Amino acid sequence: MKFVKYGVSALLVILVVIAFLAPIGPLPGFRIGGTEAAVPESWPNTDSLHEVKLQIPGTIPRVVIIWIIDYQSELFVVGSSESGWVKMIGQGSPVQLRIEDMTYALNATPVETGWEPVMEAYVKKYESDYPEIVAGFPSLEDARNQISVFKLL
Repeated sequence: MKFVKYGVSALLVILVVIAFLAPIGPLPGFRIGGTEAAVPESWPNTDSLHEVKLQIPGTIPRVVIIWIIDYQSELFVVGSSESGWVKMIGQGSPVQLRIEDMTYALNATPVETGWEPVMEAYVKKYESDYPEIVAGFPSLEDARNQISVFKLL
């Protein structure tokens, strides 16, 4: 009986550690993993790529699973202005981006003007696969005060 009790306890500890190290769904993690790679001169087409991992540095780094958009051969991420990772980036921050098994060191720079076409492309990319989620996005007019768009350089 003790063996079962200790086994279950050990399993729970392992699951908790995994949950805190790696992001799972909407829960952020701390480890991005992947193989470090040089930033390519041009990014491959990301139309079929839906989720990536983004790590924002901090006293405790945050790794989120996020959607990405390739607009005019540049990469962008979009998030709620109230989310923790967006606040951590603030007016710009170094980040790590994991696409499949490759991890790239980049800088996230806020897009203050001209972000509307990026947001439209973002909605167009995801609306067919995630209609319920995209339906909840604010209109472009409302998005100005609710979302943040970051260019990944």
